[in-house]
Amino acid sequence: MQKTLRNFVLSVTVKQHGAELCGLKAADGTEYMWQADPAVWPRHAPLLFPIVGKLVQGWYLYDGKKYEITTPHGFARDTDFELVAATESTLSYRLQATKETRKQYPFDFTLLRHYRLLEAGVEVTTEVTNSGAVVMPFSIGEHPAFSLKWGAGDKVEDYALQFEKPERLVAHLLDANGLLSDQSERLLSNQRVLPLRSNMFDRDALIFLKLNSRSISLCSRRHARRVTVEFSGYPSLGIWAKPVAPFVCIEPWYGYADPATHNGELLQKPGIILLEPGKTFTCTWRIEI
Repeated sequence: MQKTLRNFVLSVTVKQHGAELCGLKAADGTEYMWQADPAVWPRHAPLLFPIVGKLVQGWYLYDGKKYEITTPHGFARDTDFELVAATESTLSYRLQATKETRKQYPFDFTLLRHYRLLEAGVEVTTEVTNSGAVVMPFSIGEHPAFSLKWGAGDKVEDYALQFEKPERLVAHLLDANGLLSDQSERLLSNQRVLPLRSNMFDRDALIFLKLNSRSISLCSRRHARRVTVEFSGYPSLGIWAKPVAPFVCIEPWYGYADPATHNGELLQKPGIILLEPGKTFTCTWRIEI
């Protein structure tokens, strides 16, 4: 089931499954979200919770017990949310802990996902509430995929990412198992523009643990418009695409994949958030055309 918010500039479409943003279409018909071609990558913009990335060997330890989350990025993206509120300009979805989620993640939580239509974009706010009696460790992140086909004949190399501020940009690399390695690559030296290449992601995602910028714009040398992702507050960022595929993901994160040397203890996981009982964690990001 899908819901769409519209104004004179664009329409924003969200699926109930995963509370996933699946459409961002301008009035001229240009679709800026990747349309989840199953032959390439069958997702649009999944919500990552309660982990980001992969776990060492697909499991973690908590209170002396082993729990398995074998798929990357957790279960929220593959779960139906409940639509709890809708207006002409907003949508709100809810996911709560169940018997099934506790098999993977033994914590009581309420996850709220809010979409608000802007004049030329969308604001996305996520609230995580610890409904239990113990400290709740979690990570949360975004994975929006943006089309690189704004016009006929467009190629990946026609596009670039423009950072808000000059960056001495160091990408941390994943190993063959999708875990954070000790290898890195410098991509920018006090520059703002990172051209995209078809082979840029041959080694999987590029992970940035430190950035000066709080926004990134996707630009094309063939088109005057741009898509800007604002992510104030998010400490980490991933950039990813399937090799040669006509999309790019700009991914603000709280947390990231386990380092290959991690001992598996969830409370000691690098980048993890520790939320006290009864407290709510809130984060917001935006897309503007």
